Amino acid sequence: MENYIRFDWAMKRLLRNKANYAVLEGLLTTLLEEKVTIHKLLESESNQEDEFDKYNRVDMLAENSQGELVLIEVQNNNEYAYFQRMLFGASKLVTEYINRGEGYEKVRKVYSVNIVYFSLGHGKDFVYHGKTEFIGIHEGDILELSPFQKQTFKVDKVSQLYPEYYILKVNDFNRVARTPLEEWIYYLNTGNVPEHATAPGLDTVKEQLKLDRMSREELKAYYKHLDNIVILRDNIMTERAEGRAEGRAEGRAEGRAEGRAEGRAEGRAEGRAEGRAEGLAEGRAEEKAAIARNLKSLGLSPEQIAKATGLTEAEINQLTTDHQ
Repeated sequence: MENYIRFDWAMKRLLRNKANYAVLEGLLTTLLEEKVTIHKLLESESNQEDEFDKYNRVDMLAENSQGELVLIEVQNNNEYAYFQRMLFGASKLVTEYINRGEGYEKVRKVYSVNIVYFSLGHGKDFVYHGKTEFIGIHEGDILELSPFQKQTFKVDKVSQLYPEYYILKVNDFNRVARTPLEEWIYYLNTGNVPEHATAPGLDTVKEQLKLDRMSREELKAYYKHLDNIVILRDNIMTERAEGRAEGRAEGRAEGRAEGRAEGRAEGRAEGRAEGRAEGLAEGRAEEKAAIARNLKSLGLSPEQIAKATGLTEAEINQLTTDHQ
């Protein structure tokens, strides 16, 4: 199976060429399940020159034939607030692509497509779709558009007016590619195209994104890019391992300290409790002895004193002997 150029590198260097729009169009057509034609590419945060960002993140902003905005982002590094970042990116496009004074009906539809090479969130799937719906609290029904709104906005559902989000967790894909979307995920994950792939756009990948089409200088830069990604991921794994080791060590130390403190506290508490119990027992014994002596002085027999105090006759006789 032949190797092809990674998608993030292609986004940065090759897919901005109109001749290669078919690759992006194929991915979006497969993902959105409708024919997508890219009208033009717009300015975005792509082509970061920062030493870290230039191989960690790539994004591309496209406008389709319907005037909708599609933000495609590839993220290699772990980012714990990535969900919020997705929201920020889509919201920023909503506000930037409407002119001051225009009515809200001019708000552009935004698709946010996020290809992530790290573990984002917790779930079993490898492709997730997010959209906005309004659900009745009491009836559980979904709020729909009025006939006038459907005709005016040319959509059928409220959710079609709001940004939609797609998350492709390509590292979680570990099965045989059987559908067009899985074929695309397989390419994004491995850099290879399944032999009998039929997904839109992958035929262009086979033609335009072959490694042997690159010059020596391009190959050198490309392999450096791959090395940087490997180093980045290795650093992430190392930091995680060190973090776990430090956490375990700190946990053990805190556990020992807490154990010693709890042991002292428990020891003090038990000592106090035992001391009180012993003191009470001794106090009761002395009280019984004093009562027994008084009863003896009054002329009661040992048998009668035993019934009154609970002491045995031997204990009573002993008290009498000790007193003498």
